[in-house]
Amino acid sequence: MSGPTRAAVSFGRAVVASVAVLLAVALLTYLVFFLLPSDPAQLSCGKPCTPENLARAQEFMGLNKGWFTQFTDFVTGVVSGRTFGTGGNRIHCPAPCLGYSFQQNETVLRLITDRMPVTLSITVGAAVLWMVFGIGAGLVAGVRPGSVTDRVVIAVTAVGSSTPVYLTGLLAVYVFGFQLNMIPVSGYVPFTDDPVQWAWHLVTPWLVLACSGACLYARLMRSNIIDAYAQNYIRTAQANGLPARRVLRHAARNGAVPVVTLFAIEVSLLLGGAVITETVFGMAGLGRLLIDAVAKVDLPIVVGLTVFSAFLVLVANLAVDAVTRLLDPRVGDAQ
Repeated sequence: MSGPTRAAVSFGRAVVASVAVLLAVALLTYLVFFLLPSDPAQLSCGKPCTPENLARAQEFMGLNKGWFTQFTDFVTGVVSGRTFGTGGNRIHCPAPCLGYSFQQNETVLRLITDRMPVTLSITVGAAVLWMVFGIGAGLVAGVRPGSVTDRVVIAVTAVGSSTPVYLTGLLAVYVFGFQLNMIPVSGYVPFTDDPVQWAWHLVTPWLVLACSGACLYARLMRSNIIDAYAQNYIRTAQANGLPARRVLRHAARNGAVPVVTLFAIEVSLLLGGAVITETVFGMAGLGRLLIDAVAKVDLPIVVGLTVFSAFLVLVANLAVDAVTRLLDPRVGDAQ
């Protein structure tokens, strides 16, 4: 089997495995919320909620069926759409249908897409800073272990990685927002309205969210670079007079593979950190949507958003797997 064919087969297997994981997450989420004592139909029934009105609400929302039938309806809706109710009052949720919020009278996907720009802006910007500063600091420290720079990086990363995101955010808001009046303390400006204000309102959330991750990556990258310089192929390259920049390039490429692989695992933590960051800085993203849905027991939003978040994590894993193959083709050959 040729290299491209083997890579295509391996990628296809990864996609199939991702779909299976996504179905498992959806099933477990449905099981958890099916066992909860709350009834979404009760909240949408109105007052007074007679047994007849409750039964009609449950039938309209599809909650009068068994949990497995509800789950299969959910999966079918993702693929081909779904219709709630009958007659003139029916509500159609087009594919991909992640559910319908009867409390907000809107599809879950529409609610997610409306809030997605905020969360995406925070997480992507933080991820870039996370990787750039983490890998950069690790490279600088790892090339000269024991130096003053190395000791400074170790000290800073030790403090940063052990400080919770919410505490860093609150300190940043208090010091730079209220005391020094240097940064906006809340709000979000869409990129299409004003790119400069968009970035200005996001600088602090980016730095806060990226802080702990960048510190962790710097320590990991430092260890990888030190290990790489101890390998025989690096010593051979140095003995043959290879320029220090090219030696560093080889060491960095091999040292970055574990870091990039770890990033796929950290995506879920990045999304979780975005929930806290949005709350601290008063931004209405997916985190605020989830918190409000939990407070109001709006289960369709909670289930749909959980499945959507799992989808994002799986896509990130596939992307990181592809980048890892580019950095080290031996990964693809071993699979």
